[in-house]
Amino acid sequence: MNKLLSNWLASIRAPRLARQIVVAGLFLASTSLALAQGNFEDDYDDENKPWQEIALQLPPPPQAETLLPFYVGPTATQDFFIDSKSISVGTDGVIRYTLVSVSKQGAKNITYEGIRCATFEKKIYATGHTDGSWSRSRRNKWTPIVRNAANRQHAALAIDYFCLNLAVASDREQMIRRIKNKNPLTEEQGRF
Repeated sequence: MNKLLSNWLASIRAPRLARQIVVAGLFLASTSLALAQGNFEDDYDDENKPWQEIALQLPPPPQAETLLPFYVGPTATQDFFIDSKSISVGTDGVIRYTLVSVSKQGAKNITYEGIRCATFEKKIYATGHTDGSWSRSRRNKWTPIVRNAANRQHAALAIDYFCLNLAVASDREQMIRRIKNKNPLTEEQGRF
């Protein structure tokens, strides 16, 4: 009888030990998976990562045939044009472009700029010269876009063509099409 009892006890212990090993293995596997998923989420959690601007490449100087006029407002003291060839949407969420402003007396300013929809800010990267060269801007900082100035070119670009609810509104081609067709986002939003 002792032999039968000891065999029976051995048969119970073996599966129990096997079950304990399996349970321990599952616990370790689930813990490892949870830790791995935590790192995965941390790697892609944009809220915790500081925003970083991509490296800047200056475009070629604007050509008259690629300049698109856009409406700034009734109080504007200059005419404004954007070089369609220079418009780009960076992986950092910045829309970069060459802006040409012409005063009523004919003075022309050329700047390479960026608009960041997420913060509703603008930045002037460089100033263009008549010989086609660029000079880095001394005001190379992000500043808030002013909505109510006489020359509100940055607000017009951001609100009417580039940004929608603090996000980039569309791709480069759609932005160019809106400017060319004088079809601002504000009109598109009104059409349902």
